[in-house]
Amino acid sequence: MVSDPALAPLAERWARYAPLSKGDRDAILALPFRRKEVGRDHHLVREGQAPQNCCLLLEGFAFRHKVTRDGARQIISIHLPGELVDLQNSLLGLADHNVQTLTRAVVATIPQAALQELMDRQPAVARAMWIETLIDSSIFREWVVNVGRRDAQTRVAHLLCELLLRMEAAGLTREHGYDLPLTQAQLADCTGLTPVHVNRVLKALRGKGLISLESRSLRVLDLHALRAAGDFSELYLHHQPQALAAQAGAAG
Repeated sequence: MVSDPALAPLAERWARYAPLSKGDRDAILALPFRRKEVGRDHHLVREGQAPQNCCLLLEGFAFRHKVTRDGARQIISIHLPGELVDLQNSLLGLADHNVQTLTRAVVATIPQAALQELMDRQPAVARAMWIETLIDSSIFREWVVNVGRRDAQTRVAHLLCELLLRMEAAGLTREHGYDLPLTQAQLADCTGLTPVHVNRVLKALRGKGLISLESRSLRVLDLHALRAAGDFSELYLHHQPQALAAQAGAAG
């Protein structure tokens, strides 16, 4: 099989969820795909469509969202490089939400048929894909609690903590900080607030010495205090590799 290293981050990601043999990894790397560069705000998936491909983010950031009949938008998740933004569409068929880029991005579009064949041929890969969708569901549950039951400052602090931990896992942080890919309007759509309210919360967090934010570059100055302010526990991210996944290198 001819493989392409562009898909290596996907193989590494799935190896954290299930023990993958060399054959499993080779099958992932041999998936057919088309590389495409897109601009900011580009629709990768539109609600109601039947996508034929799944999109893997190679560079840049994306977000899932729903739009109400009166045009209000609720962002329901953020996606980082190395993540498939619409894995569920490989089985569900019809998209029930939108996916757009937050920044300029490079994506690999993988035919759904190839992913379905991969699941049939490589049970360990199918298990890893299943676990990834379960973790997506865990994050969705936490976001529901965040919007529904936490106050404004706690919502924003919680989201900033989540992004810090997820970006650390993806190797995208520096000096306890990261480049925030979201505008204040997008932060508002993530947290169910207005942009004005988000601006006030960010000022309050800066005033308390928890963060600094300049030109979209965010630095966490007091992680313990920010976690407390955000009622944050990373349990729902399931970042600890499973015991069996630690044996991936020994398999095959």
